[in-house]
Amino acid sequence: MHLTQDNKLKKLIVVGDRVLIKPTTPNERTDSGLYLPPGLQEREKIQQGYIIKAGPGYAIPVPSEETESWKQEEEKVKYVPLQAKEGDLAIFLVSGSTEVMYQGEKYFIVPQGAILMLEREEDL
Repeated sequence: MHLTQDNKLKKLIVVGDRVLIKPTTPNERTDSGLYLPPGLQEREKIQQGYIIKAGPGYAIPVPSEETESWKQEEEKVKYVPLQAKEGDLAIFLVSGSTEVMYQGEKYFIVPQGAILMLEREEDL
């Protein structure tokens, strides 16, 4: 099966409170004017990029109650959703993230705790 640019990431599942970020080029300025100066990026080890995929969130266990045979089996884990959403521009700490290569492209797997700020377009 040939994977196109659109669907090549479909089989990746991001786990827990992590997001998959495609980094932007360091000198790229967003439409709203957000810009990370190169000196800041080197000194603080900060990177920016767009969130491609987001995990389900923070897992919280559901207390197990007496189940009755006629009830449908419910999921044993619920999630507190992430603040970060797909399409957001994220500024994050490189030290808290993991750099990966997939299909020849560089991505970062970033826990929500390493994200410093998000920029979200209103129409998303």
